[in-house]
Amino acid sequence: MPRALPYLLLLPATLFLCVFFLYPFLQVAADSALRGGEWTLDNYRRMAGHWKFSTAFWNTLLLAALVVPIQLAMALTMASVVTKIEKGRSTLLYIFAIPLGISDLAAGLIWLAIFEQSGFLNSMLTALGLIERPVLFLSYQNTWVILLAIVLAEVWRATAIMMVIIVAGMGLIPKEYGEAAEVFGASRWQRFTRVTLPMLKPSLQTALILRVILAFEVFAVVVALGGTQFPVLMGETYHWQFTMQDRGVAAAFAMVILAISVAFTLVILRLLHVPKEARI
Repeated sequence: MPRALPYLLLLPATLFLCVFFLYPFLQVAADSALRGGEWTLDNYRRMAGHWKFSTAFWNTLLLAALVVPIQLAMALTMASVVTKIEKGRSTLLYIFAIPLGISDLAAGLIWLAIFEQSGFLNSMLTALGLIERPVLFLSYQNTWVILLAIVLAEVWRATAIMMVIIVAGMGLIPKEYGEAAEVFGASRWQRFTRVTLPMLKPSLQTALILRVILAFEVFAVVVALGGTQFPVLMGETYHWQFTMQDRGVAAAFAMVILAISVAFTLVILRLLHVPKEARI
């Protein structure tokens, strides 16, 4: 019985992963490779041949390339502020984490209320006399404004996810290392880059992997602010599944998103690899 105990303890988690992760993955992989009851690559050909695929693919990568670095810089700054202050730390952390309680769609609607024709931005510009009549910011002629609105909404909504992970990582770094560096004349920036960042690699791994995966799955914010004017991979997956009623092509889109996520995860693990002997 003692030998079997570890396996019995792992059994519930294993069953959960098999039922809710492994089985759906195998089902989607099979759907993407089946067409008319036969194994084929037709679903992938239809996906790649659709005129929106390349646009959605590059839009998704562009969003991730813009959002994730901004969020990383902001999360590191916010985490440093939270870690340094002594009074009001819990209150500040709570304020920073408020957007975590807002759903993707709700965040998109909040920023839609800012950018739409009758929204806060137009009202403010009109009141200041900068424009004579409301401007339609979120139109097909202003794709860059739609991109900007989506980036702002995503940065506002999800930066706290990375911040919370980084705050936890900073809490594990012994203060003696920073104090020793200060004694030897290291500046604040040198202590941050030479001491804090190297020891934050495990936390940065987790934060970046989580955020990159979620960035490739962005959907509700894009729908709220851009509709069909700014296609992304997850939006096309939804379109093929529920509008076109083509489960095979939708599954192919899902597999592409998974492949991109896995590829970037491996890159992050490679770039932020922490040797065992260097771990705290």
